[in-house]
Amino acid sequence: MVVFDNVSKAFGNNTVVSGLSLSIERGQFVVLIGPSGCGKTTSLKMINRLIEPTAGNVSVDGKLITELNPVELRRKIGYVIQQIGLFPNMTIEQNIEVVPKLLKWPKEKCAARTRELLEMVGMEPAEYLSRYPSELSGGQQQRIGVLRALAASPPLLLMDEPFGALDPITRESLQDELKRLQQTLGITVVFVTHDIDEAIKLADTIILMKDGKIVQQDSPERLLTQPANDYVREFIGKKRLKNNYDVDLVREIMNQRVITVTKDKGFAESINLMRHNNVDSLIVVDENNILQGFIAVEALRSVAGTKQISQIGDLELQPCPNINLNAQAKEAFDILISEQLPFLVVTGSTGYVKGIVTKTILVKALANVIWGDNDE
Repeated sequence: MVVFDNVSKAFGNNTVVSGLSLSIERGQFVVLIGPSGCGKTTSLKMINRLIEPTAGNVSVDGKLITELNPVELRRKIGYVIQQIGLFPNMTIEQNIEVVPKLLKWPKEKCAARTRELLEMVGMEPAEYLSRYPSELSGGQQQRIGVLRALAASPPLLLMDEPFGALDPITRESLQDELKRLQQTLGITVVFVTHDIDEAIKLADTIILMKDGKIVQQDSPERLLTQPANDYVREFIGKKRLKNNYDVDLVREIMNQRVITVTKDKGFAESINLMRHNNVDSLIVVDENNILQGFIAVEALRSVAGTKQISQIGDLELQPCPNINLNAQAKEAFDILISEQLPFLVVTGSTGYVKGIVTKTILVKALANVIWGDNDE
């Protein structure tokens, strides 16, 4: 699909990419990663001739791109950047249809494709077609940027840190959508990021670069289990390496954001707090943030409408499962699994609430990374 043959790029006396040779197969999700200045974005832009190589050749589908009209080449390659670049004076429908119209698609085909794409990412066409970019959230705008790049059904999609400016929750959601779309449509994706977790999640192949050269090109699994050298190990980080069995402490993996209330918290306020934060329990503390217990949403529902209940202190608190912040993370994992608990509150030696751990947090941080498949 895409082949780099001994490609180099220099800006004046500064060589940014040096002797790059690689082959990207059709249908692959390939991630270029490395520190700033390593040449990953320059390499990406040489595929659609936004940057011309100083030496060597780049080919797409067996054709040297230098022999192709750059405008025609770009119309056949999707391109998504962090800044999105939606046209503010155009509706969402008009933004998505830019390239199909340039390719002179019939009006009915453009409309059908736009609706199809919006439905694929869960955006109701009737609600969004006539809106303008300024009326969308950042995550929605980025979705439209991806859809616009996919509108003309390109076999190749280039993405330059497209989710870097988004909040973590929106970013994770878009990563999931992108991977699903890529697999559904069977397109080839070349994706630039500096985030190793994003690369591991999305890639079939990760290409780690340094000083304009490839340091290691491998699957995420092999990168984690067989790093080529110390630079790769350092870039990945010891906690991600699957041959690393150091046990973290609870304090290193806990979520420090805990939804807490005191006993004088109003009943209605507590319900709203649960709804707003999408939680089914509230951790109850005293005025010094010392753990007192917890109250589950079921307990609140059971007394809803009871006039005698006006605040949390009128209810009987449940004992709150907790663990010291300096305990080993594996201990927390074992407690959650063996006692089938939804969470553990993390406390200091005096009972001061410090954070919370859940099965999701522990599985992500520990399973097969810290103690592997050890059945001890």
